[in-house]
Amino acid sequence: MQVAKWGNSLAVRLPVALVQELGIVDGDELQLLPATQAPEGKPCVIVSRLPSKIERLQAMRRFRAPFPADFSFDRDEANAR
Repeated sequence: MQVAKWGNSLAVRLPVALVQELGIVDGDELQLLPATQAPEGKPCVIVSRLPSKIERLQAMRRFRAPFPADFSFDRDEANAR
């Protein structure tokens, strides 16, 4: 991969094989983390795709449970100190 200037920033063009392996599409957010150094002593980077907003919402919905049948919301009770 080659680092290139893009405006005031630096950019890296990702090879197709890596894009396909990570399942990256246009608009995805990536996370780059420094990894432990390689045996040759060269620095390494771990690349991972961050979940989209939809994927995060779907993950949160898995933990949602229904309220009990006799549940009622009392605003005064909720705001009482």
